[in-house]
Amino acid sequence: MTAAPLIVCEYCDTVHRRAGLTPGDLATCRVCGGPLYRRSRFDLDEMLALTVASAIVFVVANVYPIVVMESQGVTTEAALWQMILTAWDSGIAAVAAIAALTVFTFPLLQIALYLYVLPGLHAGRAPKEFSGALRLLQQLRPWAMVEVFLVGVLVSVVKMRSLADVTPEPGLWAFAVLTILLTALGSFDLRELWDKFEDARA
Repeated sequence: MTAAPLIVCEYCDTVHRRAGLTPGDLATCRVCGGPLYRRSRFDLDEMLALTVASAIVFVVANVYPIVVMESQGVTTEAALWQMILTAWDSGIAAVAAIAALTVFTFPLLQIALYLYVLPGLHAGRAPKEFSGALRLLQQLRPWAMVEVFLVGVLVSVVKMRSLADVTPEPGLWAFAVLTILLTALGSFDLRELWDKFEDARA
């Protein structure tokens, strides 16, 4: 019988043998009580389904307008890239660049990396660039800030209602759904993917 893999507590360096958990459970260090790892509530099938759904919703969020504004007979549609380009032309290039990275580029890369590693693992294969992809995914996770953008848009919509008729469009609802999907993906412990990778290589 193969021994259970070891895991080291990042807080006190105590070595533990990795034990099986039920979905949603958290393993803690026997010495300091620090968190060691968590068993995700999702399996690979559900993770892959969430990732595909995220990709579809991401396209909808970026293709369709977020809001439509009407003031004095003039109607204006505002999509994500229109907002970014308007911010750039308004002299706040730094804000535009940050928005482009955190709302478009980083979430897109995160979804693409999941789409790279999950189908192979689901089929029992070890993706060639798995290690690099997972490290990049770990680094990108904190920088995908779709939820911050969504809150900002909602606040702006509320404030603009006194100046113009503002109608939420499919892009806004898509960003709301994307926020939920990316949050669900972010709850997955990437160390479980490492375990699946090791099993696929064995």
